[in-house]
Amino acid sequence: MATTAQLFEEPFDADEYIERLAWRTPGGGSKGGAEAFDPKRLLDEFKSHIEELKQLDEKIQRKVEKLEYQCHGEAKEFAHKVQDLQRSNQVAFQHFQELDEHISYVATKVCHLGDQLEGVNTPRQRAVEAQRLMTYFNEFLDGDLRSDVFNDPDKIKEAADIIQKLHLIAQELPFDRFCFHSCPGKYHDLERQLIQEFTAAQRRGEIGRMREVAAVLLHFKGYAHCVDVYIKQCQEGAYTRNDVFEDTAALCQSVNKQVAEVFSSPETVMAKLIQNIFENKLQAHVREKLDGTRQSDAEQYLKNLYDLYTRWTTALATKLTEFNLGSDKHTFLSKLIKSIFSSYLESYIDMEREYLRNRGAMILQRYYDSKNHQKRAIGSGSIQELKERIRQRTNLPLGPSLDTHGETFLSPELVVNLLQETRHAFERCHRLSDPSDLPKNAYSIFLLLVEHLCVDHIDYALEIGLSAIPSSDAKNANLYFLDVVQQANSIFHLFDKQFNDQLMPLISSSPKLAECLHKKKEVIEQMEVKLDTGIDRTLNCMVGQMKHILATEQRKTDFRPEDENNVMIQYTTACSKVCAYVSRQVEHVRKSMDGKNVDTVLTELGVRFHRLIHEHLQQFSYSSMGGMLAICDVAEYRRCAKNFRVPLVLQLFDTLHALCNLLVVAPDNLKQVCSGEHLTNLDRNLLHAFVQLRVDYRSARLGRHFS
Repeated sequence: MATTAQLFEEPFDADEYIERLAWRTPGGGSKGGAEAFDPKRLLDEFKSHIEELKQLDEKIQRKVEKLEYQCHGEAKEFAHKVQDLQRSNQVAFQHFQELDEHISYVATKVCHLGDQLEGVNTPRQRAVEAQRLMTYFNEFLDGDLRSDVFNDPDKIKEAADIIQKLHLIAQELPFDRFCFHSCPGKYHDLERQLIQEFTAAQRRGEIGRMREVAAVLLHFKGYAHCVDVYIKQCQEGAYTRNDVFEDTAALCQSVNKQVAEVFSSPETVMAKLIQNIFENKLQAHVREKLDGTRQSDAEQYLKNLYDLYTRWTTALATKLTEFNLGSDKHTFLSKLIKSIFSSYLESYIDMEREYLRNRGAMILQRYYDSKNHQKRAIGSGSIQELKERIRQRTNLPLGPSLDTHGETFLSPELVVNLLQETRHAFERCHRLSDPSDLPKNAYSIFLLLVEHLCVDHIDYALEIGLSAIPSSDAKNANLYFLDVVQQANSIFHLFDKQFNDQLMPLISSSPKLAECLHKKKEVIEQMEVKLDTGIDRTLNCMVGQMKHILATEQRKTDFRPEDENNVMIQYTTACSKVCAYVSRQVEHVRKSMDGKNVDTVLTELGVRFHRLIHEHLQQFSYSSMGGMLAICDVAEYRRCAKNFRVPLVLQLFDTLHALCNLLVVAPDNLKQVCSGEHLTNLDRNLLHAFVQLRVDYRSARLGRHFS
């Protein structure tokens, strides 16, 4: 049986159990082992083991029945005990209820007795107090203060309470029947003694004594004077540094805890302290800083005003809001700040505009003086101005152009100075303007920026630049207007950035936004008109210079050489010089323009360049070898046109190159060439005109191909 019990190890597995039993039986293993497999012996072992299991089961069953019987008996015994406990608990609960009712009855009797005693004692105490006050009152009527309470300094608190009550009584009595002077005098003397005691305690730093005296004085008229004395004394020696704002914050921080410990209403005392500091120390500081520079130095005045107001409204006001100043401390501080700065803020925007107007004019004048330039009056109505206007809008030679010696009269340094001044003005405007006036004030500053930067500087430079553009037939002309365009474009980007970064946040939610956008659009359109005019006239000058090169360098014999068999050049000298000039101008345009403007201007220049070459080639007649040289020239022009990076220009020169093939093609192949890719859509009159440039046009009867 012991061996059988060992086979029932946890976790139990029936298959494993059978395997282990067979393994323990000699000759019963599945592998055979040392002895051969003996099924009969294994069967006998299984039968014997089954009998053992039956005996074990019976034994365990008897044990289970015994335990169940014991458990049932213990359950009955426990149930009887629980019933006994429930009965005992019910009896105890009934006793508790009876005791609670008795205690409630006794408490009611005690409260009733207490009320009766209080009803008897309160009138008695009042009578005793009245008798005591009458005794003291009688002493005041006699004018002889015999009681120790009035003569003992240690009993000043008790004397103060008596004097305060007698003073109230005296005010209710008719003066003609109860004429006495000692009570008011004693009242004021005692009040003065209490204030002196409070001051002495404050100097000694005795917080407890200060609190006691302040509590006594709370019912006296001199309590407000006590607070004033405290405020005055706590400021003594507080302002030792040069920074009055830091001193004020440090003072309030140091006395805040003391005020809370001494006074019954600390928020009132702190508010009065701060009001006193504002109306005396800080207001004097502001006047000292501002009044001295208001008339003499507008720049310093505006800087001081901005610095002072900003430090008050941000740094100092933020620190002061940490203290208990009542329910609406933000409004309280705002009113104090406004009361000090109101006279300065009302005239701020007038000072700002006047300063910006003078400062901008000075910066501009200083720049022109550095260039030894006397600023010209634009649009004065003189004959010279009229001639200039006509010359700007036409190509008529009305006299020499203005010589600026390459000066654009645009200064990045000047622009940075103007924008810097305006940026500071916008910052001051944001802080110092009333919210309702902020958009209007910001708009007025913007108008001054437009006047100084856009009109007096950029527009003036454009006018001078236009005047300096030579006529289209000028020789070896220096073209500086593209430099003016480049600098004007850079400056306007800075102007636009300040418009978006500085001005927009100030006016974005007001009707002034539409006015600013309209003004900006108007300025841009005026500048674009002048820029377009100047670029157009500059392109005319470029084309005129190319025309001059062709006229002076291109000979008629270039395309009709005397010796057809001895032509050694790849392209003509005129072609080489024109291509070199065009390449320089293309680079100049790329440096001067940005974005889509580059393609727009280069497209226009390329079209005019093509038109010039096309018209130029039609002025000559071509031999066979001359036609080949013309094709070489056009090929070089086309290579130059690739620098434009404009598909239209390259297409025009491809077509021109195809047209030049008509100068050398065999007569029988003319029709085939004219129907080629580049020529099939051209007007036949144009094709015919090119064919007519051939020397052999009449002898070879080439006209019949176009009849």
